[in-house]
Amino acid sequence: MDENYVQAKNRMHQLKAFYKNLISYVVVMIFLVVINYFTSPNFWWVLFPALIWGIFVIIQGVSVYSKRGLFSKEWEDKKIQEYMDENED
Repeated sequence: MDENYVQAKNRMHQLKAFYKNLISYVVVMIFLVVINYFTSPNFWWVLFPALIWGIFVIIQGVSVYSKRGLFSKEWEDKKIQEYMDENED
């Protein structure tokens, strides 16, 4: 099989997993906020799972999007070229 196809398919699976996790996070957090509101409105315990799970969602998102975004090989090559162009002056 073509290596580019395998990499693209792997990236698609990672992106799909991220979106599934993000949707699950939003749905579950809405549900927990409602439960928290009706059971103990004076203590917002829902913030603890929201922050912990939220950190993992952010980490997963950064890992999925950083492959072609910030600090990727393309970004490095572009920056190297920019620095080389600056030094030519």
